[in-house]
Amino acid sequence: MRYNVIDFGAVGDGAADDSESIQRAINACGKTGGTVIFPSDRTFLSSSIMLKPGVELHLEKGALLKATGDIHGYIRPSETLNDPRMALIGNPVTDKPAFAFIYARKADNISITGEGTIDGNCYAFVKRINEYYVTGYFYPRPTTIYIENCKDVFIGGVTIRNAPFWTVHLAGCENALIDSVTIRNPLDVANSDGIDPDHCKGVEIRNCNIRCADDCICLKNTAGNIEYGDCSNIYVHDCELISTSAAIKIGTEGVADFHDISFERCRISASNRGISLQIRDSGSVARVLFKDISIETRRFNGSWWGTAEPIILTSFRRDKSTVSGRIKDVSFENIECDSENGVLISCDGGEIEDISFVNVNVRVRKKSKWECGLYDLRPCADHDIVKAWNNALRLRNCKNITLISSSFMLLKRKNAYDRYAESFFAENVNGLFTKNANFGAEYE
Repeated sequence: MRYNVIDFGAVGDGAADDSESIQRAINACGKTGGTVIFPSDRTFLSSSIMLKPGVELHLEKGALLKATGDIHGYIRPSETLNDPRMALIGNPVTDKPAFAFIYARKADNISITGEGTIDGNCYAFVKRINEYYVTGYFYPRPTTIYIENCKDVFIGGVTIRNAPFWTVHLAGCENALIDSVTIRNPLDVANSDGIDPDHCKGVEIRNCNIRCADDCICLKNTAGNIEYGDCSNIYVHDCELISTSAAIKIGTEGVADFHDISFERCRISASNRGISLQIRDSGSVARVLFKDISIETRRFNGSWWGTAEPIILTSFRRDKSTVSGRIKDVSFENIECDSENGVLISCDGGEIEDISFVNVNVRVRKKSKWECGLYDLRPCADHDIVKAWNNALRLRNCKNITLISSSFMLLKRKNAYDRYAESFFAENVNGLFTKNANFGAEYE
């Protein structure tokens, strides 16, 4: 059955608060199952709405669903706003989100579809720190879509923009598909991640086009959702990604394990980092494949994590009480990198092993006005931003590294101080196998 929100009293003029009318339509649809329609060429202003089992939220082409800037109208999945734990460095969400715009919990077989747009109204919740960086008056700010403990979830076709915090956060969900979604967040609004599967199982993300500050696609295992176990069986493919931080990331929140994950046929451009595995908690990473991916990185302002690494694998303890997990059995195949920094694999105690590069080509050259000769290890109890001359491949405290038919090249500028050193650097590497691997430097 179809339920048009206009029939339930929604005005759609962009000024009236339509939240009660929208929720009435959702509640009615939830009794029978069906589709709630947002008709085209209207703007629906709303505070939080809650999806019900069996409901499809459908935005017709030209329809706009916009969040209000009044935080008092938002659903609170958690009652811990401004809890001191929220201020821990590197912990954007140590509990469940404080506020959510579109919310669902234990609501199976739900969908958000159509050619319309969802607007999170980010500028109602942020303030400018400098010309490169905007953050919020409180933390964390509203999550645009938060779906928890749901099975059979589908998000397809819609455009989501101006998220004040994470855009799509799936927590403890199973059998979820996100297809052909466009995310357009300002590149200076902090924490506006694109898609964050958190303790999820059986998620496919495909054909998405994501541009955002912070991470485009980030797998997490947050402490607030620890009851849902590992993050596993994730398949991401055929996506276009631009990020002010990492385009693809696993971590940093990782209190449970990540395993059986594939990223294929993605294009990363104009990003501060390409692929980042950042283990800072007790959870480990295993059996991950990155294949057929192009990566283009450049340095951004230091307000953002990352120093233009195309690929970075690190395991460091978040704080003095943490023992960080392991990264094992990770493969990179058919990867092309045009970057301003090199590949980094680093940890303190040998927690990284069995990493392979097959047909991986890295070309490092100066692109931005920002300083080189840096590696960003934040968040970390013992390290911060480390000054070291950049290499095309830098290995530290790892074992069983395989390089096959791969090249790691530096492009240096004559009479310039770019802080590019030797192409290859290795310290305390136990087991390095190479076949047709090339290292070198050229001058432009």
